[in-house]
Amino acid sequence: MRCHFEGGTTEESPRRFIKHLIETTLKTYNYTSIPSQCFLGEGPYWHAGRQSFFWVDIETGKLFEHHLETAETKTRIFPHRLAVVLEDKEGNLILGLDRKLARFNLESEELTWLFEVEPELPLHRFNDGKVDSNGRVWIGTLSTLFTEGAGSLYCIEQDLKPQKKLTNLTISNGMAWTEDNQTFYFIDTPTRQIKAFQFDLVSGEIEFARVVVEIPEELGFPDGMCIDQEGMLWVAHYGGSGVYRWNPNSGELLDKIELPVPHVTSCCFGGENLDMLLITTAQENLSDIQLKEFPMSGDVFLVKANMRGFQSKKAVF
Repeated sequence: MRCHFEGGTTEESPRRFIKHLIETTLKTYNYTSIPSQCFLGEGPYWHAGRQSFFWVDIETGKLFEHHLETAETKTRIFPHRLAVVLEDKEGNLILGLDRKLARFNLESEELTWLFEVEPELPLHRFNDGKVDSNGRVWIGTLSTLFTEGAGSLYCIEQDLKPQKKLTNLTISNGMAWTEDNQTFYFIDTPTRQIKAFQFDLVSGEIEFARVVVEIPEELGFPDGMCIDQEGMLWVAHYGGSGVYRWNPNSGELLDKIELPVPHVTSCCFGGENLDMLLITTAQENLSDIQLKEFPMSGDVFLVKANMRGFQSKKAVF
């Protein structure tokens, strides 16, 4: 690993470099915790119209809504695995439930099914999802047995016909686009890589370009991510106790938000100035002893970042 930090460039082991970086260059972030005790917290989303953050507990089907000004949190429950929260142009939610996408009216609480993928694979479910600048939904699948290469990445346009964009994925996860819509970043978690693809906004076609970040084993696994207005990637590290800020142009680690939990799962920008990060975490794969040691596992955290992100795009259908 070639590491850059104040004072020059050196070749060091990842563990020694991270220790040096934390001691000399990384900022200290204050956080506010929101108790939710999720088994597998995921799907953070900022809904500007409601001035609320949403997130989910995948395995229990819980949908959380936290209103930023009042600090009130509301919970809704669905009889499905709920992995993804997006938004349409009318302010309704687009939810990824098992292998189906549905529209959810937050006022009437009416759920309208839109389509299903992989009906022949009952052990599969959606995982992460995002919307591009043309309103297409990009959403990935995985096997609940985490079978290697079983998952895929789909793109859905206004006709609601899923197009398979990537195959042979294991845990389809974080996605982000550059502001100029020329590059699509993607994570398949077990690879410990963030990959860049050339992206055509008009056609929705992607073509692999290069690996932009290799995550050292000491830092856990890359999970969900978002991008800031400087084009840097904020990546939740499962098993890495924080959100890490990576430079996709150089592969450098720039910053880390340290959290008092091992398994950090995803993050998104929000708030009036888009400078708040909502960060989700998980209790899964922790023993009873570890849960006592890290009792905030499964809660979500609000952190004031030192820069802004982007407002999420809305689905065209």
